[in-house]
Amino acid sequence: MRHESKLPRRTVLKVAVAGALLPALPATVFAAPMATRRIPGSGESLPVIGLGTSDEFERMPDDGGAALKAVLKTLVEKGGTLIDTAPGYGDAEQVLGRLLDDLGLLDEVFLSSKVRTRGRNEGRQSLERSTRRLRKEPLDLMMVHSLVDADTQLDNLERWKDEGRVRYIGITTSRSSGFEQMESLIRSRELDFIQVNYSALEPEAALRVIPAARDRGVAVMINRAFMNGRYFSLVRGRELPDWAAGFDCESWAQLALKYILGHPDVTCVLAATSNPRHMADNAGAGYGRLPDDGDRTRIERLLAEL
Repeated sequence: MRHESKLPRRTVLKVAVAGALLPALPATVFAAPMATRRIPGSGESLPVIGLGTSDEFERMPDDGGAALKAVLKTLVEKGGTLIDTAPGYGDAEQVLGRLLDDLGLLDEVFLSSKVRTRGRNEGRQSLERSTRRLRKEPLDLMMVHSLVDADTQLDNLERWKDEGRVRYIGITTSRSSGFEQMESLIRSRELDFIQVNYSALEPEAALRVIPAARDRGVAVMINRAFMNGRYFSLVRGRELPDWAAGFDCESWAQLALKYILGHPDVTCVLAATSNPRHMADNAGAGYGRLPDDGDRTRIERLLAEL
């Protein structure tokens, strides 16, 4: 089910002032708010398209981050709020915190980061560093990265949540080899979110992991929407099929993202980019109709034949 959301007036004003700095964007008209879905544990609405920062935000560019700032402005302009990062993504936390602070957008975005270390004290130190680097407290979401020392770090995160230093907690994996452990933790721990790999080329999470999250009232965030670029290598140079227009799809990127959002138990999906035009294109998947079951089967078959 979709729910409309409106940007706070102060955000609209900030983006309007910054608009002149943006490069030309695709011609898609974003007349309505981006679709949102509810976080089961709280009922809070979250826009369905988010920004990933792995690779793309790992160092401050020589231009001082002008292009990355344009990406962040574009995300907010198109109705998005979710940004995902991690201490393991180079300097992405520091870069992101600085750019959002410069833009005055820290209070307007939903920031997700992670902890990937072993040991109770080491985990707490990692959480403290993330808070300082991202310049935001409470953090919106902290997750155990790749299930490393999951029980110990979830104990830390639960304490932080009780203390009001983080709003939501969860776990992540980007490999099918982690699905069994993830499903076990979904069923045994009190989680708000999981982040998991799922796409038309990697549909296995839909068999057990995503249903377990649905049954336990856990939000589902998707990573590897483009399989680290492999998807684009398959479709490069090919014409988008005419039938994609039936679910308001204008690009190959939107085809991949809309396939994922066609699953009713997915809350949101991440797509990493350092290009504001690509950010605008990705955001377009959060508008208009979504593929039905027949369309999604057609997408799977199309990609299987490439």
